[in-house]
Amino acid sequence: MTIRLDWLRGTATALVTPFNRDGSIDDACFQKLVLRQIKGGVKLLVPCGTTGENVTMTRDEQAHVIRMTVEIAHKNGAKVIAGTGTNNTAAAIELTRRARELGADAVLIVSSYYNKPTQDGHFAHYSEIAKSVKGFPIVLYNVPGRTAGNISAETTIRLAEKHENIVATKEASGNFSQIMEVIARRPKYFKVFSGDDATAIPLIAVGADGLVSVCANEIPKGTVKMVDHALNGSFHFARKAHYKILPLMEANFIESSPAPCKFVMKQMGLLEENLRLPLVPVSDATRQMLSGIIKDLKL
Repeated sequence: MTIRLDWLRGTATALVTPFNRDGSIDDACFQKLVLRQIKGGVKLLVPCGTTGENVTMTRDEQAHVIRMTVEIAHKNGAKVIAGTGTNNTAAAIELTRRARELGADAVLIVSSYYNKPTQDGHFAHYSEIAKSVKGFPIVLYNVPGRTAGNISAETTIRLAEKHENIVATKEASGNFSQIMEVIARRPKYFKVFSGDDATAIPLIAVGADGLVSVCANEIPKGTVKMVDHALNGSFHFARKAHYKILPLMEANFIESSPAPCKFVMKQMGLLEENLRLPLVPVSDATRQMLSGIIKDLKL
């Protein structure tokens, strides 16, 4: 049976990583952003994911960011789900063990990108990681648009039934039929999270447990409000919140994430608009569009 985690529910923020102009991590800024999330009602924090530009960070940098997140989160009643995924199974095991040692409450592991494994390959990859950290919670992350490979509903269910510490999946496939199959067939206590802001409300309506959000970096209170209304069955209010912030949720992905999000946060005075190559700041046309959304939402 899946490990029961009652705290694994609601809004989780896929944290951006602020960088200084020289490319180094801006520790002071990051710490302020984490505190802002918690004050905004976010109880689940996800450092070193795609939004955090983890693939351009060294392992020591990733450990440093996870450590900072854990220190602040645990002082303020929040949980940390650290991103430790990579396309090398042995490396993912090493990163996952390190996250556990650093005090993370769980890990988020993206499916193996570039290698394009078969479904049996996905199953073997996650199985080896799960066996290497028995009792430590793992959240699957299915995002075919970035990895060039989908984790099927069948494989997700096989993994959930085989390993008690595979406790949830972040689904960003956009395939509602597949996601609903996982929700319908999942073992008891296995959670399903929307991996896209714009699909959170419809997925919660059919049984999902929350959202791993980019938008919450910009508007944590508004995102938490939207998700909580939906989880409480108050869909009238959830829809109202959804449609209010939908333009921002969609605009965050008009160019490669997190570039649009960082532009918005720069305009809000939250960080400097520094990204690590090969990501670059958004184009002038996107800046104009985002500026209009910022004005409309009074950010």
